[in-house]
Amino acid sequence: MSATNLVSIFLAAILTNNYVLSRFLGICPFLGVSKKLDTAVGMSAAVIFVMVIATAVTWPIQVFLLTPNDLDYLQTIVFILVIAALVQFVEIVLKKYMVGLYNALGVYLPLITTNCAVLGVTILNIDEGYVNGVGGFVTSLVNSFGSGLGFMLAMVLFAGVRGRIEHSDIPKSLQGLPITLVSASLVACSFLGFQGLVDGLFPGVG
Repeated sequence: MSATNLVSIFLAAILTNNYVLSRFLGICPFLGVSKKLDTAVGMSAAVIFVMVIATAVTWPIQVFLLTPNDLDYLQTIVFILVIAALVQFVEIVLKKYMVGLYNALGVYLPLITTNCAVLGVTILNIDEGYVNGVGGFVTSLVNSFGSGLGFMLAMVLFAGVRGRIEHSDIPKSLQGLPITLVSASLVACSFLGFQGLVDGLFPGVG
């Protein structure tokens, strides 16, 4: 895998294949934790950590254990167990050293375990064919890191949008969840513009 291909995969994971705004995975924390910028960044950092480490653990399990022994049907269960263990580790660390962020994230922190964006990254790394030797492992890590940054970008942008909404005169019929969903859809539409950028730089990747 060349450096150019790695860069293209990295940019596509952040922009055109954004797991929240393009693939519509991880919507629960996207809507629930994006009310404030600090909690959005904190959650995103935790998700990035879990995505990258989960990939580093699940990739060799898939390649060296599940596939050679025809145990691919256990993939989802094994991957969820790995993610759950990592989330428990993150939760313990935050509770001990970052109590304010731990309390702010609340129930959404353990929900990273069932965040389909995290599970989706680990599974799609395999489905996309990033399974060949060291190059496949590095590609999977790059894709996971880019996907995590894409998650953070979506969270931070939407936190800014929601901050403006709070100080806007919203019609009563749209207040609350309706205007939140409308705003989310507009942010998602704005990411369509990146498709041409990535296609122009790296044809056939986005």
